[in-house]
Amino acid sequence: QVQLVESGGGSVQAGGSLRLSCAVSGYRYSRYCMGWFRQAPGKEREGVAAIYAGGGSTRYADSVKGRFTISQENAKNTLDLQMNSLKPEDTAMYYCAASAECYYFSLSKYSYTYWGQGTQVTVSS
Repeated sequence: QVQLVESGGGSVQAGGSLRLSCAVSGYRYSRYCMGWFRQAPGKEREGVAAIYAGGGSTRYADSVKGRFTISQENAKNTLDLQMNSLKPEDTAMYYCAASAECYYFSLSKYSYTYWGQGTQVTVSS
């Protein structure tokens, strides 16, 4: 059974940094995609960053390029998201997600099967 558990959210002032971490267990696919998504109140869940099969390829939403970095540490089975230069518009619930066998690498939520419970990020101005 695949389980994803996020941690590292919190409150920070604009310009600050946070690092989110996702502990992954029970995942056995060799060809996979993992990603971070976020959802603000009243808005659709959107893809923030994704990584394909061990870091060979990454993808970012335009709104976070140059500020956020996704990384994976296989030895610890974790997926991290380093968020720098945070803005109030980054405020949202952030979710870790993983695909089943990954045939289409994208930031679309429909490409992902497994989801964590989320961790709240609040950025104040």
